[in-house]
Amino acid sequence: MLHFSKLAGLALLAASLTTGTALAQTVLKSSDTHPDGYPTVEGVKYFGELVKERTAGRYAVEVYHSAQLGEEKDTIEQVRSGVIELNRVSMAPFNGTVKETIVPALPYIFRSEEHMHKVMDGAIGDQIKAAFEPAGLVALAFYDAGARSFYNKQKPINSVADMKGLKFRVIQSDIFVDMVAALGANATPMPYGEVYSAIETGVIDGAENNFPSYDTAKHFEVAKNFSLDEHTILPEVFVMNKAAFDKLTPEDQAIFKQAAKDSVAKQRELWAAKTAESRSKVEAAGAKITTPDKQGFIDAMNPVYDKHITDPVLKKLVEDVQAVQ
Repeated sequence: MLHFSKLAGLALLAASLTTGTALAQTVLKSSDTHPDGYPTVEGVKYFGELVKERTAGRYAVEVYHSAQLGEEKDTIEQVRSGVIELNRVSMAPFNGTVKETIVPALPYIFRSEEHMHKVMDGAIGDQIKAAFEPAGLVALAFYDAGARSFYNKQKPINSVADMKGLKFRVIQSDIFVDMVAALGANATPMPYGEVYSAIETGVIDGAENNFPSYDTAKHFEVAKNFSLDEHTILPEVFVMNKAAFDKLTPEDQAIFKQAAKDSVAKQRELWAAKTAESRSKVEAAGAKITTPDKQGFIDAMNPVYDKHITDPVLKKLVEDVQAVQ
């Protein structure tokens, strides 16, 4: 009987210790508009695994994919206000809040993905990260989102002339609206989740995005003509609410920053594989991929730069980006 009592006591003690550990864990919410398995979603999941491991389970990250917490514009406000702690989002919707994000969103500012990596992994990337703090955010990492190109249901686009009169969904960003206008087309900003039905019903003719998004959102089913104009190579940004970050100890802050940095390599690896897989998939499904004369698109962008790059800080930033070899 005494032996049984000892065992029961030990079991209760173990249960109380387990409960205490569970209560001590802080679970951070993170949002992503893309579906489960998408490279950005998996990048944030990997960040969460590293944080959990390196804090001995004191912190965990729960990723809400597929726009479960809302579209990007909504979740940006949620993370700024502290409703959620983390968010993976395109940089373009930040253009009105963090002016430095205008530069990476400019059409043809990056010559290639390799050029973008060199810029965002260096001092220029650090400068852009620092600019998020006055907006109540800490930029932890920049993720790959490939090159964005136009696709539509009407016809192949081989030159700027083919863009005339077409209606395209764009990110909710003035730069993207002006870029489409400069090409003679009409821009319609709308949430990502509404694009498929808008193309299908003829509200718009098409949209612009990368191969993985064109695939996973099934836009290739309703817009078969994909034009590799590659107008932007816009990185994604992974941000944290600054108040939540400031509550961390200096040691945990260092863990979070290193985990984010380590997640970038993982995300880029997943991105490259997904891009190749998605391109093969949409081609097999009948998507017609053409490569237009890019120089005509590049030449049409002068008014966009003239309108959006008037601030001396941004002018210098553009020069610095273009100088990176």
